[in-house]
Amino acid sequence: MLKGGVEDPNALTQGMAVALITTFYGSLIASLLVGPFCDKLAVRNGEEMAIKTIMLKGVMSIQAGDNPRIVEQKLKIFLPPKERGFGKDVEG
Repeated sequence: MLKGGVEDPNALTQGMAVALITTFYGSLIASLLVGPFCDKLAVRNGEEMAIKTIMLKGVMSIQAGDNPRIVEQKLKIFLPPKERGFGKDVEG
């Protein structure tokens, strides 16, 4: 922006215009493209970490020699209450 120096005010205004346009495009790209992409990656990362935590706890319980029903109950704790399915085996 300041390449023209103080002697040429016309070059200063042109440099300022380019700087404002590039800043505008950068903020537009960040808010419309990169932001939602980052949010989607954060959600997928959370899901992947939850799955890996469940797998790790299951393997550790099996290695410890826990009863399979105990392992199942330990792993169901990680699921949301609606997906746990406690009592479905008893009701039919």
